[in-house]
Amino acid sequence: MKPLILITNDDGVQSRGLQSLAQIASKVGDVVIMAPDHNASGLSTSITCTRPLHVMPMGHQGSITTYACDGTPADCVKMGLEHFCPRRPSLVLSGINFGSNSSINIVYSGTMGGVIEACLNGFPAIGFSLLSHKPDADFKPGASAIKHIIQQVLQHPLPDLTALNVNIPHLPAEQIKGIKICRQAKAAWRDSMEKRTDEQGNVYFAMTGRFECLDQGTDTDEYALSQGYVSVVPISPDLTHHHSIELIKHIEQ
Repeated sequence: MKPLILITNDDGVQSRGLQSLAQIASKVGDVVIMAPDHNASGLSTSITCTRPLHVMPMGHQGSITTYACDGTPADCVKMGLEHFCPRRPSLVLSGINFGSNSSINIVYSGTMGGVIEACLNGFPAIGFSLLSHKPDADFKPGASAIKHIIQQVLQHPLPDLTALNVNIPHLPAEQIKGIKICRQAKAAWRDSMEKRTDEQGNVYFAMTGRFECLDQGTDTDEYALSQGYVSVVPISPDLTHHHSIELIKHIEQ
């Protein structure tokens, strides 16, 4: 029996990136899509707990079955795993996201929120992002790397509570040099809540900001991407900073 692959995203069920990922995954296994019916970017691992959730069947195309949910990416993973997958999935995927989720971006990403939810529930999971926000971004050059990574994870299971954050440079296929296993670069968003006034004279605030890489290491995702490589960072929902446990032992009584 072919493996079953559950796919979500945060750009919405109509996203070209989602459809591209589903087509690649369908060459490896059967696919169930459960994705938000709206753009859910920046929602991280948030879940909906103040209202009911609704799911709408979107039809079948070959080995791909699609559903839309009015919740978050994490909601979609919960819903897909519990109610809409005909058997236990072998893998959960999220993406392909428009824009980078490298470095600190993973903290805010709805794409990676879906991945983390799957990981928490004991499923191997991978998030894919393309370093382009252009509506006509070309996902084809990264297809070979995506398929390879999917196949490798299916053949060689990930450690418990481990998922993968994969970012793909927006380059022609011949300029993508390969795949690098990396650590997450130290970086930050320098945000600013900019005060503005609308046409009616009402004051509102809009988030602006710039990404600042604070890491000069050559083993990071930011460095690999700058050199034309697909970056793969193993991540975990275990937020314990293990190296600091001994350093703060003086707090104990």
